[in-house]
Amino acid sequence: MSPAAAQSFDVSAIAFDLDGTLLDTIADLAGAVNALLAERGHAPLEEDAVRALVGKGMANLVRRALALATARTSESLDDATIAAALARYQVLYAAQLGRATQPFPGLVECLDRLRAAGFPLAIITNKATRFVRPHLALAGIGDRFDVIVGGDDLPSRKPDPGPLLHVAAALRIAPARLLMVGDSANDVLAARAAGCPVVVVPHGYREGRPVQELNADGIVASLAAVPDCVRLFAPELT
Repeated sequence: MSPAAAQSFDVSAIAFDLDGTLLDTIADLAGAVNALLAERGHAPLEEDAVRALVGKGMANLVRRALALATARTSESLDDATIAAALARYQVLYAAQLGRATQPFPGLVECLDRLRAAGFPLAIITNKATRFVRPHLALAGIGDRFDVIVGGDDLPSRKPDPGPLLHVAAALRIAPARLLMVGDSANDVLAARAAGCPVVVVPHGYREGRPVQELNADGIVASLAAVPDCVRLFAPELT
């Protein structure tokens, strides 16, 4: 697939996924997973193993991690067990939050260039809502976004198109004028269903899938290249 920077998307706003796209949060996620497993008497998982489990929200991460640690199938774990484990995981994750998180290269340059060009920016993440703004604040980018949608804010989450349609409506633009920037199949599927163009970064958490298999409209070399694949002008929102 050709890099997205080779083409120019005519859009009015940019939406970003959070984990794996803007911020490398895997060390915090893995730390909380292994703290949970330790409390339950299980051996820790390697960080790369946890990376392959990330992508469909915290409940799914906890279910997959417990299944892997106990050599069981995800389906064999009952919902009550997962609910209790998830509640404890969120406590442990809150204690880890931001401790080892790092911005991906080009983050600040990307946001600064897009803001300077007049583009409204949004976050659309499946991450539990109560962790989203603290993460942005700790990364020093909490004031860069016009709309922030966490995983608990709406009835649906990616790959459902609902969050992207919500952001487009909030910004008063057609979905086709909202560029989604993500790292996973969830981002691409949600964008396709919403009618939004979508590009992906080469880093991130894709459940072990090569980035080329995501079938996005393009792959940017880094976050710093995102402004190069949109027409840099002050967009009209009406």
